[in-house]
Amino acid sequence: MAGPAGPRRGAAMAELSIIRDGGMLVTDGIISQVGPSIEIERAARDHEVVDMGGRVVGPGFVDAHTHLVFAGNRIDDFERRAQGETYEQIATAGGGIWSTVQKTRAAPENELLRQARRHARWFLAGGTTTIEAKSGYGLTLESELKILRVIRQLQREEPSLDYVPTFLGAHAVPPSYQPNDYVDLVINEMLPDVTKERLAEYADVFCEKGYFNIEQSRRVLLAAQKAGLKLRGHVDQLTNSGGAILMAEVGATTADHLEKTDEKGMAALKAANVQPVLLPASVYGLGASIYPRAREMIETGLAVVLATDFNPGSSPTASMLMVLSLACTHLKMTPAEAFTAATINAACSLGRGNQIGSLQPGKTANFAVFDCQDYRELAYWFGLPQTHAVYVRGECVYRARYGRLT
Repeated sequence: MAGPAGPRRGAAMAELSIIRDGGMLVTDGIISQVGPSIEIERAARDHEVVDMGGRVVGPGFVDAHTHLVFAGNRIDDFERRAQGETYEQIATAGGGIWSTVQKTRAAPENELLRQARRHARWFLAGGTTTIEAKSGYGLTLESELKILRVIRQLQREEPSLDYVPTFLGAHAVPPSYQPNDYVDLVINEMLPDVTKERLAEYADVFCEKGYFNIEQSRRVLLAAQKAGLKLRGHVDQLTNSGGAILMAEVGATTADHLEKTDEKGMAALKAANVQPVLLPASVYGLGASIYPRAREMIETGLAVVLATDFNPGSSPTASMLMVLSLACTHLKMTPAEAFTAATINAACSLGRGNQIGSLQPGKTANFAVFDCQDYRELAYWFGLPQTHAVYVRGECVYRARYGRLT
């Protein structure tokens, strides 16, 4: 995937610069050359030669929205949704985010680390090599710091994945707080310690009815920005509350979800150069039917990103392959657009577009090998394992136990 620096927009999202029978030269974990295999073989005199057997090789997926660290699961919520209860009804009855918060608060740091390592292996098995990882299941100073420290420990101990940490203290309002009082806690107590320990690159907020309104969200985001963090936001997921317009106003890097965003919101994001991060797996996981208007966003000129929204409630999946399939079947994106949204555009949304997201000389050799001969098969075959191997900084960190699928 060659091309200009920065994320792809419009027609450029469908341009993958595929090299048939191509090769790649990797030196000290960095891509030094790409081109036809015969040329790479000539240049690889002092290198080990690995034949991928005609498989598809692409940049490792970059998952730009995950809730990696939490304790337990929400299978009770899952069953209740199957019986017809809504997200809001389950939350009111004590399920939802709050049930995960209670489990996560109670779990010691080493137990959270153990569970997060398991989650990390799921991402690798799907061909993902970089993930954004949020806090948000603590909602106290101590527990939010605990989650972010687990993410930092993962980066130190599990270098097979790269982690981009995000502080999401404003994920929900604990029952013992009034919303404005909790916002004060996030701004005056949590943010200073998060930034002092350099535990996060980004700050996020759940701007939604029943969570944080526009003014409360603005307060959190502006305080985080003043503290030196870049901004992301859960917006316009359940209602069109003006969240996309807020993210444009504060100069956020991304606006995430956007299921209910209208033309005004899209225009505001375009004018402010905010990237939309679309999360179709959470729509699917909730049994909902309204997906983000990806086609209109692409036609508007927005640099669309796809991510899993991995979390125990609405999107219990680490599979970017499943997200590609949903993007094609429900968002009406082409396979090429979906692949771009899950790689170079996602990398740019995390400030890493010059390092990862495409297989170009000078970039880190993070790539995945898939058991297919046409990249469109990645979205076509859904629910099937297609990852043959995953390489991070030129080293194989995952290899499937099965043989080629035929």
